Amino acid sequence: MHPLLQRMEPLQICSELLTLSHEFGKRELVILGEGNVSARVGNDSFLVKASGSSLGCLTDRQLTECRFEGLLKAFDVNSVSDEEIENILFESRIDPNALKPSVETFFHAYLLTLPGIQFVGHTHPIAVNKILASPLSQVFAENRQCPDEIVCCGAVSALLPYIDPGLALAIRVREEVQDFQQKHSKLPRVILLGNHGVITIGGSVDAVRAAMCMTVKAAEIFLGAFQFGKINHLPKKEIDRIEGRLDEEYRRKMLKI
Repeated sequence: MHPLLQRMEPLQICSELLTLSHEFGKRELVILGEGNVSARVGNDSFLVKASGSSLGCLTDRQLTECRFEGLLKAFDVNSVSDEEIENILFESRIDPNALKPSVETFFHAYLLTLPGIQFVGHTHPIAVNKILASPLSQVFAENRQCPDEIVCCGAVSALLPYIDPGLALAIRVREEVQDFQQKHSKLPRVILLGNHGVITIGGSVDAVRAAMCMTVKAAEIFLGAFQFGKINHLPKKEIDRIEGRLDEEYRRKMLKI
């Protein structure tokens, strides 16, 4: 378990997760029942938003504690029916009287097993989805326009095409993250889902928040630049320089991202 999590009590983890959830709602990164958040609470279980609940007004009762084991086993089972997925979700609950966890619980379960990852956020920001529903999604994922985008989001984001939400999407997330690790020798901070939304991951709520908010800001800059006819990306050598600068690494530590 990550040392940070060892120092945090379950109630503190729950409180931080609710604060993050409410902030995403306040920033209008979701409406109605869109999006979800999660946090690891131990070696065997994690908290995740309940299905049909709203991030902006999420309560502790609407966070369901789930076991990793049964959810992760489903990744390697061929042809899982919708009914079987429902059963897996219900059976994953620690408390049998708890609310049904989100259908996206599968990708949360996987991402929270990655080294150093303790929190996950998923939203549907309008500015980002304008790009993810366009032919420019790859350009957005692979380029950076401003230095702080690199600091908060990394030098490049992972990008998936649209996949049916639920287990199918989670399986593709796992494949993409593994490919990203092999290519870049690190985890992505941001995972972009075509025609869907954004996932950010990190060892703290601050890291998840920073990556999410900066992705939204970057999308607004990206869209605004195109209004003037062309966007000027940062050169790759500058991106690599900022990504590896000692002072930027110090800033990340101070910002807990």
